[in-house]
Amino acid sequence: MMIAECVRFALTGVMANKMRSILTTLGILIGIASVIILLAVGAGTSNAIKAQIGKLGTNVLTVSRQTTSGGRTVGGQAVTGPRSRGTNLTVQDMAALTDPVMAPDIAATAPVVTAQNVTSTYQDATHTVATFVGTTPSYFAISNDTLAAGSYFSDGDAGSGTAVAVIGNTVAQDLVGSSATSAVGQTIALNGQNFVVSGVLAQKGSSGLNDPDDLVVIPYSAAQDKFTGYSPSLASITVQAKSADVMNQAQNEVQMILDARHNVTSANRDYQVRNQAQILTTATTTTATLTVLLGAVAGISLLVGGIGVMNIMLVTVTERTREIGIRKAIGASRGSIVSQFLIESFIISLIGGVLGIAAGYVGSAFPVMGTQPEVQWWTVWLSFLVSAAIGLIFGIYPANKAAKLRPIDALRYE
Repeated sequence: MMIAECVRFALTGVMANKMRSILTTLGILIGIASVIILLAVGAGTSNAIKAQIGKLGTNVLTVSRQTTSGGRTVGGQAVTGPRSRGTNLTVQDMAALTDPVMAPDIAATAPVVTAQNVTSTYQDATHTVATFVGTTPSYFAISNDTLAAGSYFSDGDAGSGTAVAVIGNTVAQDLVGSSATSAVGQTIALNGQNFVVSGVLAQKGSSGLNDPDDLVVIPYSAAQDKFTGYSPSLASITVQAKSADVMNQAQNEVQMILDARHNVTSANRDYQVRNQAQILTTATTTTATLTVLLGAVAGISLLVGGIGVMNIMLVTVTERTREIGIRKAIGASRGSIVSQFLIESFIISLIGGVLGIAAGYVGSAFPVMGTQPEVQWWTVWLSFLVSAAIGLIFGIYPANKAAKLRPIDALRYE
């Protein structure tokens, strides 16, 4: 009965000053909604990055050239001294990496030559290609590429320099402007050289930093013949490990083989190996840190809302001093006074928390800077518990202050 009476008094107090209660509730609402939305943005960003890297393959190693000059290293380790040299990655290096005895954890390799500032044209449409690659058919499987239409070029095309090309979805849309199927079989010009489109790759989606669909892939020998010349050096070698679990072993095998072939050691390697699994781990750690920072920022607004609850409850205690004196004079215990004001602050915070959760769900339905927020269940329960805790923690001091008032002093209060 005492609890029911305290709840009734608390509700009466909340309803007595509707505008004040609404504004106080609004502070909690904004804080809770901010926590849910910002943590959802962090989770959405993390999952988007993981998905994007996963589309590029999580069991892929990229061996690239490294140039040292004047005591510094481009793309890797610092080397002192005034010398300048360039490294060569050759087709023979690539072949050595497929040795089943020396490299048992490597499944496949593909050579990569690149060209810059390649412009593609089709009829009146022009498109500057972001990524231009000359390689062999194994590149597509290693890079986790799938076809939307058409077919890949063959090993015979790669060896003979046949003028065929596989293009990304972005290139197909900009040049042909219709479905991917309609681009297959069309003749496009790449820097004035005619190529027949044999296939269009399925869309991977932009990561925000680059567009993996803005891509043209042609046979390795055709790239050398028409774009890069017959240089013995590759831009890079793409290596596929047999599984994501043996990435470190595969990287060690690559380094052991190339160290021996290039007559270098770990201290002066003239190449670098990029591990896709390590990139995924780094990206995950970075986004986790970002999520914590976003949650901390939202937590500050929630703290401000809690201070607002305490402030309003102190004002309420001051305004209702005579009421407190009368209740204590007719026998109300200290516990009932504490319970009344504690329940009042709890109700305000709880209503704000429930409305904040609803607002957080609504706000998370809309993309933020191209990222779709993803609400996690634990953030909802945490927000609910935090809103209840705010009512209790920030209501204790005002409630104790009210309970400590002497009846004679409270009755004299003007």
